[in-house]
Amino acid sequence: IHNQKLDIEGLLLTMYDSRLRLSNQVVEEVQKHFNDMVFQTIIQRNVRLSEAPSFGESIINYDAGSKGANNYLSLAKEIINKNS
Repeated sequence: IHNQKLDIEGLLLTMYDSRLRLSNQVVEEVQKHFNDMVFQTIIQRNVRLSEAPSFGESIINYDAGSKGANNYLSLAKEIINKNS
């Protein structure tokens, strides 16, 4: 089903691992092809982020100080700033 009223807010890069060449290449290519559509915030691969759903928790409730939680909070701020 195609929703013509739906606007894409942006593209979110997730599961990013800066140690992997492939992760860096994917980020470069996506940013090159989609420019301003890509959120500046990138969600990094994080063990705590992977564990949270197993406990039925959001990452904010599970470990608010984790990198994953901080990434998602940064994304929320970016979206709010973009729309205000």
